[in-house]
Amino acid sequence: MESSEKLLAVEHLKMYFPISSGILKRKKKYVKAVDDISITVEQGKTFGLVGESGCGKTTAGKCILRILSPTGGSIIYKEKEIAEASDKELKPLRREIQLIFQDPYGSLEPRQSVNSILKEAIVSDGKKHRKDEVEARICELLSLVELSDEMRDRYPHEMSGGQRQRLGIARALACDPKLIVCDEPVSALDVSIQAQIINLFKKLQKQLGLTYIFIAHDLAVVKHIADTIAVMYLGSIVERMEAEELYTNPVHPYTKALLSAVPITDYYSEQKRERIILQGEVPSPIHAPTGCPFHPRCIYATDICKVEKPELREVCPGHMAACHHVGEG
Repeated sequence: MESSEKLLAVEHLKMYFPISSGILKRKKKYVKAVDDISITVEQGKTFGLVGESGCGKTTAGKCILRILSPTGGSIIYKEKEIAEASDKELKPLRREIQLIFQDPYGSLEPRQSVNSILKEAIVSDGKKHRKDEVEARICELLSLVELSDEMRDRYPHEMSGGQRQRLGIARALACDPKLIVCDEPVSALDVSIQAQIINLFKKLQKQLGLTYIFIAHDLAVVKHIADTIAVMYLGSIVERMEAEELYTNPVHPYTKALLSAVPITDYYSEQKRERIILQGEVPSPIHAPTGCPFHPRCIYATDICKVEKPELREVCPGHMAACHHVGEG
């Protein structure tokens, strides 16, 4: 496949969780964790999905992986619809679409050595593997993630956080994936280690032609790896654009507020920039506001924002925003 081809297309994805109440446990309300989002991921590129905790980005990732069965919408992987595919139909794709977890310790079996963890992933395809082939593949995987061969006999508790995350990456690579969903893979690591892991992701992408969906709440991290970025708020995408465009020309009030909170090292730039402090808290998805989900905290909100949810529309080539007032005047 060429790098410009679509690997994944998600259209109008919804994930609603019913809330039961009363003696008869009737479903009266729904938590709209993901509420009608659409994204396109190109082969060999990185799509960043960012937003505050609870905005629905991890749930969207789980739907794409089909860990969750979406309430509605379409998930097309390699031109094949998988949103409603059965477990039997999904089985051949499980190795192609892999997940890297946020917690590099909790996602690893503490009673298994590095050697055992990687061997299990390698032979999970059900094919016959010669012992020497498995050993050679383990050495190759450790080299790819920049771990020494001496690590083979270690257990997760004997490794640092960065080393454990490298092991998690190696385990995903053992399945020869085409698409990797990275769910906040550096948020539990020290800042210095974060940079190393981000650089490793970029190196592996160039070397192996990998495609990433990179889920994070830190815009500064996503800036260094993503080609396209979508900003989520309360289950909806409020802005989507190329990565450079996000930092040079954000248009949605929520995106501007997020960017104003990103630390920068230049003292003079820090003194000049406007700091935007959002009022109130993120509303509960159980009692989500009508109209624009951001309107209770937006200083530009008008009557139309309270009753009509804005559609994502193009404000300039390749740049989409969901705001009634963007482009006015």
